Amino acid sequence: MKKTVDILRQVHVFSGLTDEELAQLSDIVLLRPYRKGMYLFMEGELGDALYFVQKGRVKLSMMLPDGREHILHFVGEGQIFAEVLLFDSGPFPATAEVVTDSVIGIVRNKDLDGFLKQHPDITLKILKVMSRRLRKAQMQVRDLALKDTFGRMVSTIIKLACEYGRETEEGVLVELALSQQDLANMIGASRETVSRSLNDLKKSKVLDFTRQYILIKDMEKLERYLD
Repeated sequence: MKKTVDILRQVHVFSGLTDEELAQLSDIVLLRPYRKGMYLFMEGELGDALYFVQKGRVKLSMMLPDGREHILHFVGEGQIFAEVLLFDSGPFPATAEVVTDSVIGIVRNKDLDGFLKQHPDITLKILKVMSRRLRKAQMQVRDLALKDTFGRMVSTIIKLACEYGRETEEGVLVELALSQQDLANMIGASRETVSRSLNDLKKSKVLDFTRQYILIKDMEKLERYLD
């Protein structure tokens, strides 16, 4: 495994630190391996740490009143999560599930507090992450309120392409293992509805999909569905 200093350098919010500062931070970081399907924490549990993904991917979700899962977003390599508890200690607002075999960094708030006082620029970076997450959550609420199921699905696929897309000869491949049920849980729809919509887009040669991956073959045409 890489040295902790090298790992921390790849985490966006810590990337501006010197080697000496990264070495200081590495003293309070715990690195833990997790297998696919394991949970880091559950919604409602008391939390006291900041997390980051060194390797793998984590799904953050909430349980709706009717018992359905609502997926908030996926956290990839080099990204932090559970950062809100640094400034407002209490229960975790979401559940974190490992969706691929991963290595997760954990920094307890009590250990990180002193470090942040010495490096206020890191605090600012964390606040910017929180701001982006809040803006994304507001967009999700807007989509749920103003768009129909098909529109929400198209909007979500485009957002996923922006975050996880890779250009290929055939189109934009969304490099995120995502089942139709996962997509349904992101947009508040049934799996059957998502399946029908995906098949309609496939027939229109806008995209193609396998059991887990989406390939956008015509991004311009997909975006026009939102007009």
